[in-house]
Amino acid sequence: MLSLVGHLVRSWTDGAIRDLEAFRRGLSEPFPLREDPPPVTPYEVVYEAGKVRLRHYRAVGTPQPMPLVLVYALIKRPYILDLEPGRSVVENLTRQGFEVYLTDWIPPTRADTSRGFDAYVNDDLAKAVRVVQIREDVKEVAVLGYCFGGLLATIYTALHPETVKNLLTLTLPFDMSVRDGVPAFALMDQLGPDAIDLVADTYGNCPAWLMRAGFTSMAPLHHALNKYVDLYRSMDRPGYAETFALFERWMSDDVPLAGRIFREMATGIFGGNLLCKNALEVGGRKVDVASIACPVLNIIGEYDDVVPPAASRPFIDAVGSRDKRNLEFPNGHMGLAVSGAAQAKLWPEVGAWLKQRAS
Repeated sequence: MLSLVGHLVRSWTDGAIRDLEAFRRGLSEPFPLREDPPPVTPYEVVYEAGKVRLRHYRAVGTPQPMPLVLVYALIKRPYILDLEPGRSVVENLTRQGFEVYLTDWIPPTRADTSRGFDAYVNDDLAKAVRVVQIREDVKEVAVLGYCFGGLLATIYTALHPETVKNLLTLTLPFDMSVRDGVPAFALMDQLGPDAIDLVADTYGNCPAWLMRAGFTSMAPLHHALNKYVDLYRSMDRPGYAETFALFERWMSDDVPLAGRIFREMATGIFGGNLLCKNALEVGGRKVDVASIACPVLNIIGEYDDVVPPAASRPFIDAVGSRDKRNLEFPNGHMGLAVSGAAQAKLWPEVGAWLKQRAS
């Protein structure tokens, strides 16, 4: 029981401290306030420029011929993909023989308020992929994007198709006409253009606390009470409390979103549904998802309450690929990354799909 109380106190205290510190610091300085927990899978930073730091995780055993670029979201720290031994997407993929490269996005400061999709996709991500091409001596790479990272990966693939062999999207928010609790940025859905401009003009960037509010608003009772009841009921399961504490730490590790891309997301993606309509422009070019012709695997959480499955499913019909598939798995948004079932069944299936299309 004392262990349970300790976990609860640490969780509540950590979240409260981060919220208060965010207000004190003006809501636009780099986050997180502390270092990430130690990685499960060793990595080397092989490139850093703009607002991206590229990590390389070496394959175990004989490497697959096609390197994999994991495009992470901009709003939280990436260790959810390498949380614990046996609960790590990165560990799972490297043990299947994949050379994994992960985009560790550097949180924006006030100097970065003008950064939009063009800067993140056509500059940072394009250069990171070029580094992988040179290091691995390949013309094409496989790209896997998670949630917001799935948007970046999709836009990148549409604009730079000659560099992408296979595209995998994980919990992709695509069709924003699905208004049933639309994605993790649900709060954006409730803001009008004037409020969006006010947030960006006041803070420069969208504050970290507002990003966190978007997640919390999706399931307020769960965040306030239910998860602690679940913790109490599961305390006897080996390692559960430690996993809970790590997961709660990740949930509190929000970062700001650069002002321009916040506006583009809120008004263009969520407000105007422009990506789904093939009407989004990035860097002066139209993002036509129908032009995506490489093999596509769209991974969906059957119980996802952050990106509803109905908002993700239409992506497969929109792309021009002949080899395309929706893969639905009985998990929620984060469970697809950390659950034991996903590690045992989903990610080996993803690896097998990639191996069949590696050459």
